[in-house]
Amino acid sequence: MLLLDCNPEADGLRQLLQSGCSVNAPPDPCEQSPVHLAAGGGFAYFLLWQLQTGADLNQQDVLGEAPLHKAAKVGSLECLSLLVAGEAQIDLCNKNGQTAEDLAWLYGFPECAKFLTTIKCTQMVKSREQAIQDHCVPVLRQKRSFGSTENINEKRRC
Repeated sequence: MLLLDCNPEADGLRQLLQSGCSVNAPPDPCEQSPVHLAAGGGFAYFLLWQLQTGADLNQQDVLGEAPLHKAAKVGSLECLSLLVAGEAQIDLCNKNGQTAEDLAWLYGFPECAKFLTTIKCTQMVKSREQAIQDHCVPVLRQKRSFGSTENINEKRRC
């Protein structure tokens, strides 16, 4: 909590944590959870703690923004990395139809936008490869059997 006292922007997060609210509960009128506030403030250390306690990475606020959107808007590559590693949906759109990648470009954070673009492309390639594997049925090769050994021995005697 001492770290939070150094930053006046963290008052909302501090109040939520002190009140003992759930990491997934939308406690304010904007429906922003502690995860939204940590990502939007660029507080990677609090975000990591919340992820370890089971926070919902895809919870959307009244604007339809998930924590990934918030981190992209402030240019926090560290928070974006944590969210992506936690398997946040990178193609989730807010109420304006914007992804986190779109917001990173809009707010002037090209390194964050390029990171999200790379992750999106990697996920697309993996999903295509998985689809190909799902459609390919392995050919099962069976050994031919000509009958029991008794039948074979009888044939040899004749």
